[in-house]
Amino acid sequence: MKITEVKELEQIAKEIRIGIIKEVYSGKSGHPGGSLSCTDILTVLYFNQMNIDSAKPDSNARDRFVLSKGHASPALYSTLARRGYFEQEHLTTFRGIDSILQGHPDMKHIPGVDMSTGSLGQGLSCANGMAIASKLNKDGNRIYCLVGDGEIEEGQIWEAAMSASHYKLDNLCVIVDNNNLQIDGSIEEVMSSYPINLKFESFGFHVINVDGHNILELIQAFDKAKTIKGRPTAIIAKTVKGKGVSFMENQVGWHGKAPNEEQYHIAIKDLEQEK
Repeated sequence: MKITEVKELEQIAKEIRIGIIKEVYSGKSGHPGGSLSCTDILTVLYFNQMNIDSAKPDSNARDRFVLSKGHASPALYSTLARRGYFEQEHLTTFRGIDSILQGHPDMKHIPGVDMSTGSLGQGLSCANGMAIASKLNKDGNRIYCLVGDGEIEEGQIWEAAMSASHYKLDNLCVIVDNNNLQIDGSIEEVMSSYPINLKFESFGFHVINVDGHNILELIQAFDKAKTIKGRPTAIIAKTVKGKGVSFMENQVGWHGKAPNEEQYHIAIKDLEQEK
């Protein structure tokens, strides 16, 4: 299933965002801000770009996705549910004691999750391994890894970037969710990683800068990445933390907390009315 109509993809992204809010509200905890910022990226990957089949979640032929910023699990779960990997009803069990939907992705129990993540900085190393294995096995898979702009303060990210370039992993695409906020403040205040694009270029990546909420730009960037040979690609996606919810947008306090009942209803209304 490949959806090419931008309006349809925008509608799916809206539905995924509503699912995110339902998750964190139901679980009374979670990370809505960074989940809402990466929603359009996941929408394009899962509904337009990746070679996947929800009926065959373990197929060797599938493309892989690694959510290195594992705390944004509500976005991944809502996307997987919308894509048909499990029932939408599971979303309201988020972080429940008997739920399969843990606070961070779990590849053993959640259909469609390719890598268990949560300890920041480690996902790109895992994605490198998948990309190398794909080349050795001649599987032809593409590997996508989403990292946070706060996460790339971790040194392991740059060791992995150096490795990806050294092994010429042109089947690897790294996406940086550049919403400019992390748990303790702005990226500049905590530990500036700017200019992100030039850093990845210096590590040998082909770099593409996009508006991370522009569906067409994202499609074009991922299409371009598929044509790059001999080196990995990094897509630097400029995003808004808490995108789509009026009181969450660009507010660092919504990095990791759930809305109360009043806020929940406001958030759902905001998203339902979003064009």
